[in-house]
Amino acid sequence: MVSKKNGNGVQARPLQQTEEASVRHGPTQDQIKLRAYQIYLERGARSGQERDDWLRAERELQKLALFARDWNRLQQRRAPGSQDGH
Repeated sequence: MVSKKNGNGVQARPLQQTEEASVRHGPTQDQIKLRAYQIYLERGARSGQERDDWLRAERELQKLALFARDWNRLQQRRAPGSQDGH
């Protein structure tokens, strides 16, 4: 897969990745695991709140996935025949 920058200098995601994300509607276990670990480190690497870290990571990533899905739908409605969104 090759990605390219659009006219604004923003890295555009390949179409296949966008379609996969819209089908999945949520984060993978690996993504949640990584974010939970980041949260753990942000808390000073203190044990005892693993479940809270996991649930927070899951919520954050689900919100992000929903936002991305809605954004992609909005972009498709704005320019259904255009590949670059203009």
